[in-house]
Amino acid sequence: MKGLGTDEQAIIDVLTKRTNMQRQQIAVSFKGQFGKDLIENLKSELSGNFERLIVALMYSPFKYDAKELHDAMKGVGTSEDVIIEILASRTKAQIKEIIKAYKEEYGSDLEEDIKSDTSGYFEQILVCLLQGERDNEYFYVDIELARQDAETLHAAGEKIKGTDEVQFITILCKRSATHLLKVFEEYQKLAGKSIEDSIKSETHGSLEDAMLAIVKCTRNVHRYFAERLYHALKGPGTHDGTLIRVIVSRSEVDLNLIKAEFKHIAGKTLSSMVLDDTSGDYKTALLNLCGSD
Repeated sequence: MKGLGTDEQAIIDVLTKRTNMQRQQIAVSFKGQFGKDLIENLKSELSGNFERLIVALMYSPFKYDAKELHDAMKGVGTSEDVIIEILASRTKAQIKEIIKAYKEEYGSDLEEDIKSDTSGYFEQILVCLLQGERDNEYFYVDIELARQDAETLHAAGEKIKGTDEVQFITILCKRSATHLLKVFEEYQKLAGKSIEDSIKSETHGSLEDAMLAIVKCTRNVHRYFAERLYHALKGPGTHDGTLIRVIVSRSEVDLNLIKAEFKHIAGKTLSSMVLDDTSGDYKTALLNLCGSD
């Protein structure tokens, strides 16, 4: 980066071929040797989506989630889909760490910021997810309780005029994934339709999006992210924010499983769609992170 011009290939080779932990150590060494902040240096040398991607790689996972949530709320308007994606797909333990990182980085309370930026049932469902009452590690399923929950959901939606949103929010946000799968199964028997179809007919807007994201993440979190990537790449234009966030945040977690689901949905590989949809250094860096097919 020193002197005129930038050797982008060197930046790509070093940063896309290291683990997140190694990148954190590189940043510390860089500061020690040159007295400069590596993220600030990268920002001043790079631009556009390439800059956005490389800078994203330099954050530790929880700080990156906190940054994405903060960016989704700052300024005019709110990027509801970003908030939904992060809160619906992270585990209870991860959400605790994100709340901590958010406080450290921005000096404010994530729950308070979400409350001031959203309203109504959508605010309620996000706060419920933030409070992390879903026990992702709890595998015992009480069949009777699952049936009761299915009946409660049916009574709160299909059986009445209007919808009792609070019942939906409570059950979706406070039960373990294993338990919810049984609830969905029982619901299908009871209502003669899937929980997804009921949510679509009973709710709308951001609340509907949040509920569907929880259901999708419960059924198959890898498919959920594959769908997010597919919708970011298909059609005219690319949703680069989603593309960068999903690839960076899942690259050391479950990207290979997401890639398998992606191929199933799209009929082609993630790499081939990235190749067609992006260009230049940005494309090279993304392909490195995607890995071979």
